[in-house]
Amino acid sequence: MPVPKKALAARGTGGPRPPPPPRCRHENPSPQAAPPAFGFLFDIDGVLVRGSQVIPAARDAFRALSDGDGQLRVPVVFLTNAGNCLRKAKAEELSHALGLQVSPEQVILSHSPLRLFSEFHQKCVLVAGQGPVEENAQNLGFKHVVTIEALRKAFPLLDMVDQSRRPKELPPPTTDFPTIEGVILFGEPVRWETSLQLIIDVLLSNGNPGAELEDIPYPHLPVLACNMDLLWMAEAKMPRFGHGTFLLCLENIYKKVTGRELKYEALIGKPSTVTYRYAEYLIKQQAEKQGWKSPIRRLYAIGDNPMSDIYGANLYNSYLKSAQQNQVQAGVKRSPLAASVQTEDQPEQRQDCNISMESCESILVCTGVYRHNAEAPSNPEECVTETVFHGHRDFCFDPSLVEASYVVQDVNDAVQLAFKKENWS
Repeated sequence: MPVPKKALAARGTGGPRPPPPPRCRHENPSPQAAPPAFGFLFDIDGVLVRGSQVIPAARDAFRALSDGDGQLRVPVVFLTNAGNCLRKAKAEELSHALGLQVSPEQVILSHSPLRLFSEFHQKCVLVAGQGPVEENAQNLGFKHVVTIEALRKAFPLLDMVDQSRRPKELPPPTTDFPTIEGVILFGEPVRWETSLQLIIDVLLSNGNPGAELEDIPYPHLPVLACNMDLLWMAEAKMPRFGHGTFLLCLENIYKKVTGRELKYEALIGKPSTVTYRYAEYLIKQQAEKQGWKSPIRRLYAIGDNPMSDIYGANLYNSYLKSAQQNQVQAGVKRSPLAASVQTEDQPEQRQDCNISMESCESILVCTGVYRHNAEAPSNPEECVTETVFHGHRDFCFDPSLVEASYVVQDVNDAVQLAFKKENWS
């Protein structure tokens, strides 16, 4: 894939800054008297691990983030576009990889914000992806879930690409199958041809794939998609196809068949703002649980993919700046009573009239999708730009949003850079 190029000028007006600090030593820094006013959002693949292999700098970084008892000294959320597992399983995987206890409440998978979309929880929804998609959907609040496999078994004549799976005899018609009222795309499936065919069938038939096709309904049934990453980094030398590639196939097939655009009710996961708002909420929850009275003012989002991690962090930073300006212009002051009525389950849907978070700075590492010949620029404020737009169709390409605030070699350098900015050990 074409890799992003370093831009000629550094961002900001302060001139060049010194290179990122050296890797931290294995000793733990001394505890801080003052509580932290900042938190970290860590991508996982390409930042902490590559496939099943831990990136060595990740353990160095978390030694620096932990005290002598192995407890984190700063609030941390792991923000990944992966979604083919349970939150608890991902937390256990990270605990083993990093050598410290990670709780499920610190993990945001691409589909985690779906728990906020309660208007769909009582509908009969078709779910696509791999892994425990049915269990994930139920854990998120969906009460009536149909899997691709269940749909294929109910209507065996729909899946015809693999000749070995075609029915040998004409099956009796299915008469008692529920009408599907929405489609949720959790992640890339295993048999793309099967999922593509059946999802299109559901959309064209208005949720009744066994019926004869008459007029094509439009707008079609609501579609919610998680994880827009075109590519991701595993052990292979080149990036692998992600769920964004599957969505690209689905969108183009639908448009070719109907002549119309496939529309999404919601796109969830990085770089969507709703995902970062949910991450901010969890960061603040951690701080409160630890008894840190000082409000969290700044976030540092560390990732390896300019089109999801960097774009998303910068987009959220723009949102914060805009919200702060609106708050100042409106002269709104939030009362303690207003703070007490916010709901725990739906932080994104509440009307939060006080924006306490000041910034979300993006830090790009060179251990994953973005390689740049595996070398970090001498000036960590040098920006990078994409030569080809790898983002989702519904996100307009703004070159400034794929320019990282800082570029460093690895996640340990990123943590040390944030510590230096915060004057933290």
